[in-house]
Amino acid sequence: MEVTFIRKWFPCDALSAKVMREKREQFSKLMTLRGFSSKTKKAYEGHVRRFCQTHAEVFFHLKEDDVQTYLLRLFEQDFSHSYMNQVISALKLFLGKACGRPELIMKIPRSKKEKKLPAVLSVDEVLRLLAAIPNIKHKTILMLTYSSGLRIGEVVRLKLHDLDHQRLIVHIRQGKGRKDRVTVLSRQAVEMIRVYVERERPFDWLFPGAERDRPITERSVQRVFESARETADIKKAATVHTLRHSFATHLLEAGTDLRYIQELLGHENIKTTQIYTHVSIKDARKVMSPLDRIMMSKDDGNPSTDGK
Repeated sequence: MEVTFIRKWFPCDALSAKVMREKREQFSKLMTLRGFSSKTKKAYEGHVRRFCQTHAEVFFHLKEDDVQTYLLRLFEQDFSHSYMNQVISALKLFLGKACGRPELIMKIPRSKKEKKLPAVLSVDEVLRLLAAIPNIKHKTILMLTYSSGLRIGEVVRLKLHDLDHQRLIVHIRQGKGRKDRVTVLSRQAVEMIRVYVERERPFDWLFPGAERDRPITERSVQRVFESARETADIKKAATVHTLRHSFATHLLEAGTDLRYIQELLGHENIKTTQIYTHVSIKDARKVMSPLDRIMMSKDDGNPSTDGK
């Protein structure tokens, strides 16, 4: 995601450019030593690059106000709180550790975490979505994503040997937080995968990209989902990750224990998994709306209550 406010560019002398380049290289090495994933490194490096570009002229004379002004201008563009917290984390590491200027960022507070409920597709919407995909490879990707509760970065990096057809499990190797885990492998997905493998003959990556020695890109999968959502006439603001939310919610509604769902999703904290209790309709089905109760009383010929 690019910062869209108008940048004011200034000529940067050779010394300043050299120092900024060295600091950014040091920052990259620091992230590597801390075990950051390539995805996180790419995001942090992007935040730092944009910050440096807008402060080239004052890099040697940065003040706390410069950092605050930069962040305020981002807030004005309505970036999400999670995005802003990522920017702050990147700058804290860059300015505080790589540049040795922790005072510039020390007093900057993190954004209060937004409490948003995830979008969830109904079972009917999931079926419509899958039915809208004619390409067997693309259908298999989204079917496996939903049926196993995978993140998009996990499904695109699956290899053939990560699927255990006998035990019906999927091995997720070095997922988010560099953690391995196993999750369920649907029998229906196994059949679809078998047909797909026989037809496409992947030899290492389960879902290779245009270059068969590389996996399909996340953006390609996102485009497949967006096209299928439009064809299936699904109006919800759903993304590929919505399939993971739907997997967890449908398991909860079917009576699966929350702790088991936590393990399948790879959540470290049960509180992360508990968000699905707020979107599940399992218990809501037991509650009758007062309007339905009133209308039923009316149809039965009983007098409606007056609220006393």
